[in-house]
Amino acid sequence: MIVMRMHKGSYLLFMTFRNSMTSDIGSLGKSEIGPGEYCYVGSAMNGFAGRINRHMAAEKKVRWHIDRLTLIADGMEAYVSPNAEECMLAHSAEKCGGVQAIKGFGCSDCRCRTHLFLMDTESKRKLLDSSGAALFRVKDM
Repeated sequence: MIVMRMHKGSYLLFMTFRNSMTSDIGSLGKSEIGPGEYCYVGSAMNGFAGRINRHMAAEKKVRWHIDRLTLIADGMEAYVSPNAEECMLAHSAEKCGGVQAIKGFGCSDCRCRTHLFLMDTESKRKLLDSSGAALFRVKDM
């Protein structure tokens, strides 16, 4: 498996939540997050390392919608896809069986319905297979 650290492109951030909870998602208001695994599709045009390490950090200033979820997730893993475009990956997530989780999440600068999907094991496998995304391992920078 290829491990990318410094390249730029798009990524898939999988977050696991063991319990249901309600979270304030900033301008999107309060949203119910049910138990399960969620996939956030994002881009890192200044490099994967900085963006993904920030997502994985236990403490950070809340800047984006995703920050509110990464602070409460029970587990996370990231996959990178340097050649894939962010919105294309979001459409692929839905085609692979991902269910729109929060309308408007992470897509204020595009025409997508969302960039956050609830995924089951099969839809996650299909998305990873079809995207060719590689596991990102957090390294000390």
